[in-house]
Amino acid sequence: MEKSKSKNNSVFYISLGISLAIVAWGIFAQENFASFANFLLSFLTNNFGWAYLISMFIFVLFALVLAFSKYGNIKLGADDSEPEYSTTSWFAMLFGAGMGIGLVFWGVAEPISHYVSPPPGIVPGSNEAINFAIKASFMHWGFHPWANYAIIGLALAYFQYRKNKPGLISSIFIPLFGEERVNGPIGKTIDVLAVFATVAGVATSLGLGTLQINSGLNYLFNLPETTVVQLGIIVVITILYIWTAVSGIDKGIKLLGDINLYLAFGLLVLSFIFGPTLKIINVFTNGLGQYINEFVANSLHVDPFGDKSWTNGWTIFYWAWWIAWAPFVGTFIARISKGRTIKEFIGGVIFAPAIVSLVWFAVFGAMGLNLSETLGVEGLATAATNPSTALFQVFNHYSLGKILSFIAVVLLTTFFITSANSATFVLGMLSSQGDLNPSRQKQFLWGIVQSLFATALLVSGGLGALQTASIAAAFPFIIVMLLAIVSLMKALREEK
Repeated sequence: MEKSKSKNNSVFYISLGISLAIVAWGIFAQENFASFANFLLSFLTNNFGWAYLISMFIFVLFALVLAFSKYGNIKLGADDSEPEYSTTSWFAMLFGAGMGIGLVFWGVAEPISHYVSPPPGIVPGSNEAINFAIKASFMHWGFHPWANYAIIGLALAYFQYRKNKPGLISSIFIPLFGEERVNGPIGKTIDVLAVFATVAGVATSLGLGTLQINSGLNYLFNLPETTVVQLGIIVVITILYIWTAVSGIDKGIKLLGDINLYLAFGLLVLSFIFGPTLKIINVFTNGLGQYINEFVANSLHVDPFGDKSWTNGWTIFYWAWWIAWAPFVGTFIARISKGRTIKEFIGGVIFAPAIVSLVWFAVFGAMGLNLSETLGVEGLATAATNPSTALFQVFNHYSLGKILSFIAVVLLTTFFITSANSATFVLGMLSSQGDLNPSRQKQFLWGIVQSLFATALLVSGGLGALQTASIAAAFPFIIVMLLAIVSLMKALREEK
């Protein structure tokens, strides 16, 4: 018990100390911090872009093969265990934690960005640029990111519910390294990395999400975009996400997840009806064909002798960002997936949300690209330069634009709270020896820490640099996740 308590405290204090030190660096030496973070990310994407591409492709391939293998019917728990949550609530929670807010932010902005600034060889504003814009958006938000989350989530759920191990990332590696080593420096290092990746990712999102909510309120109600308003938004959001986190999964997080799902579905349906409906259907059909047809080639595309700036700036950046979020999202998905079979888990965590993401980008991408006929490339370029208001600018050209914008702001807020409260819960778990129901005090502390980090970086202008640093710092998780596959397969082969 003393040993367990010691490890619990050491992971908590080390990860908190590292987070404080890095945030202090970002506040008090902004230029130096930003310069180093940019250098590190540039070095990794230029020299190890191939590692990101191959790893993410392996994650998709492994999940697909595993789902239809003889192991697909193994339950994440005892053979007679049943799921704790309905399929709808389960999907709502995992979707909200995984990328909900990103879809609202980039649903319009990314396709029009690719349309006005495609890779070399594609003429901006051309039909080829339109097709590429949808295909690239499908690629970045489709099967790859969800397969990446599923690797950690599946391995963790298997070991914590079927093998009764602690809910820690390090528990996954017991078959490879043995329990004693996992309880030593190797395991602590993995858990500290997971905590830091979660803190940095969520603090960044809290700050950037605040800016977008402020932009939406400014667009709708002329609320000024000032530091005072942004601090007010952070305070309100913080109160809500800490309250829903400490209320527990069954009450706060599940309830908000269900609300998110209905709001997102409502916004999607209304946009489909009042947007260019026929073009949306055609965009989805054509985009899906291109996405599937060129899936392998695009998964491994790196252009070794050409200009890699677009690939590095978009695909590799996204892959690095998804990997940085994998410890947090994977841990949360594992926590809510007891009683599911491996096949059911992979279907629910990868294929269902990926298809929703493709439909989302078809609807909102088509709404944005449809305006090229009236606004032209230059008009859309203006919207693309400010992604936080692109959605509201596009809605302004359609019927019920104000209503759609209002729903979008509410959805941004609820998705945002869902991601933050899920992360607060996970941080409580990771710093409490994997306790599946961490203390309210520890969750409250992590919620306040994240909020203070976001506030300090927002005021000092260091949010972008922290995002860059967190993505770069997550590079070792490529190795962690590949080893997680090996460890899981070793354990599965020992199943009777």
